[in-house]
Amino acid sequence: MINVLYFAWVRSGIGLDQETIETQATTVGALLDELRARSPRHGETLADIAKLRLAVNQSFVDLDAKIAAGDEVAVFPPMTGG
Repeated sequence: MINVLYFAWVRSGIGLDQETIETQATTVGALLDELRARSPRHGETLADIAKLRLAVNQSFVDLDAKIAAGDEVAVFPPMTGG
């Protein structure tokens, strides 16, 4: 089981702030592929990886980062400051 957290417009687009999913994915990229297939809202919101930042267990990662049962994966837009 992987706990997936959604923030900002990602949360609004998917309609959830988090979900716990059973997955066979071993990388963040494979998990995103599975998430996109979960629903049309997931697919549309997660379609453009360039608009997303990803973290595993509160550390920023790339798509090839490994994941394992019990991990927390966060998906959010890039942060900007003023």
